[in-house]
Amino acid sequence: MINSLAKRDDRVIWHPFTNQKNKTLPIAITKAKDSLLFNEDGEAYIDAISSWWVTIHGHANEYIAKKLYAQALQLEQVIFAGFTHEPAVALAEKLLPILPGNFSKIFYSDNGSTSVEVAIKMALQYWANISTQQQTTEGLNTNHSRKKILAFNNSYHGDTFGGMSVSDRSVFTAAFKDYLFDVIFLDVPTTNNIDSLIEVVINNGENIAAFIYEPLVQGAGGICIYDAEMLDKLLTIIHQQNIICIADEVMTGFGRTGKLFASEYTTNKPDIICLSKGLTGGTMALGVTACTNKIYEAFVSNNVYKTFFHGHSFTANPLACTAALASLELIELNNIAQKINWITEQNKRFLQLHISNKLKGNFKNLRCLGTILAFEVNTGKDGYLNNVASSITDDALKNGIYLRPLGNTVYIMPPYCITKDELDKVYLFLEKIMY
Repeated sequence: MINSLAKRDDRVIWHPFTNQKNKTLPIAITKAKDSLLFNEDGEAYIDAISSWWVTIHGHANEYIAKKLYAQALQLEQVIFAGFTHEPAVALAEKLLPILPGNFSKIFYSDNGSTSVEVAIKMALQYWANISTQQQTTEGLNTNHSRKKILAFNNSYHGDTFGGMSVSDRSVFTAAFKDYLFDVIFLDVPTTNNIDSLIEVVINNGENIAAFIYEPLVQGAGGICIYDAEMLDKLLTIIHQQNIICIADEVMTGFGRTGKLFASEYTTNKPDIICLSKGLTGGTMALGVTACTNKIYEAFVSNNVYKTFFHGHSFTANPLACTAALASLELIELNNIAQKINWITEQNKRFLQLHISNKLKGNFKNLRCLGTILAFEVNTGKDGYLNNVASSITDDALKNGIYLRPLGNTVYIMPPYCITKDELDKVYLFLEKIMY
């Protein structure tokens, strides 16, 4: 029966980021393969946003599935406090050498938000740990100056309270604004404001514990792309102030920006990096927070209070680690860099074809970086609550494409396995919106 699964869903499920009043029934997806999603009637949609930016190799990847099957028959889950297992160790061994910086340790969690939460707690406790010289019955010395976090306006770092606190005050955080800790917010750096940003950093440096940033692309804030050279200049000053740098590469990691990690575009590297989404090829949830040896050594002590008391029931789940290992192997085996470069070049061609036509069309700020392409529709007020998003999604579905605009920001972020015919079909639909 048409929509039978959707109707069953409507009776029992509360979906994320969905207004519950007068909502439409969700589309029931029964299977997927590569870049395509199939509904109950067998109709196909090109997944042009990689199902919330996660599915880098495409859906139902056989290589990952076979690895998961073999691992499920051997070890599906075990507590990670006091135990270890091969997939967790092998993944850490494979990740550390390719990360953009001098990282020494991997801390596992469950998703992007928790990887950020871990990073914030790690950075704040670092300063408490190094200011505590000896064990006391009162615990750590928190009477030190480094308690502030520095972050960018328009940022988004997750839905946990720490993640919300370091995110821009927006529709995502509005209901909880009275419960979030204070943060020093800066605009992203440009040639026009870099000097004033540097002044803020220098004036507040001794009070700032950490700086968290989405390198080069602010995702949920509207796919805002900013300059690597200016970010590098700001990071130079931040490092000089001995501020811990946290790169949130949950979205930008694993090739999205044209390089394996967006932090490869800058000379200055982070002290802590957060990973998720494409980490497992989109197969299942896993979070990683990697840190340098300097950060880690602050937690190595006979003082029990310096222990990092953080963890999750499914920390380093063997199946999730296996999926991540298989995804990293596919990046090498399938020459993913070549596919990323091809999508990057297609996006650049699309950009060059249309960038000069903005006065003729209904769009502005056409931009791209790597496999990401975005623009704003000139309708209503810019922002996530612009209701043009739903009509664009509906129209795209009628054309066999799945898009989920961020308000009036339309973007694509396709799986790397997308074909030329599929990508051309997506471009044709984008042109329909633009003109």
